Amino acid sequence: MRFVALVFLVGAVAIVAVECNSEGDALNALKVNVVDPNNVLRSWDPTLVNPCTWVHVTCNNENSVVRVDLGAANLTGTLVPQLGMLKDLQYLQVHNNSFSGEIPSELGNLTKLVSLGLENNKLSGPIPSSLGNLKSLRYMTLNSNKLSGEIPISVLMLIFRGNLQLMNVSDNKLAGTVHRTKQRGFAITTIVQDVKA
Repeated sequence: MRFVALVFLVGAVAIVAVECNSEGDALNALKVNVVDPNNVLRSWDPTLVNPCTWVHVTCNNENSVVRVDLGAANLTGTLVPQLGMLKDLQYLQVHNNSFSGEIPSELGNLTKLVSLGLENNKLSGPIPSSLGNLKSLRYMTLNSNKLSGEIPISVLMLIFRGNLQLMNVSDNKLAGTVHRTKQRGFAITTIVQDVKA
């Protein structure tokens, strides 16, 4: 009977450890998908219980990741879908690097996100319509990439339904135009897009 209880206890501890480290696993997935010539991610040790001691990562009082600051870190690689698992993330700043590939649609799962800074990279493809799920988003800077297609209506609706104050999509390959409205009752939003001739 003691053996069964011990096995159950060990199993329960293992499940808790796996659950607690899911955010570390998500960030480690990013780490293994980038080239880091300046070794800025050297403190990102996936064997730790959580990533709250990692440089460039900020956690709240519950040891949940709320901020990832990797701006101008000279990183090359792709953004990984696992980033969408950071359920309490409020700030994702990876601007001024050389990230390429598409913006993962899973970033639309980050419903507490306030600021999404992806500018000055080499991201391509469309803006995922799932970003329209980010009702808390106040700042979205996607400028100076290689994004194509049109801005999804769901993303534009953040202006009317959410708190979005700045959306910069300039210096991309986006189609369509954005018109300014003077309707009362909406938050003042600055939309920066290339002027079409």
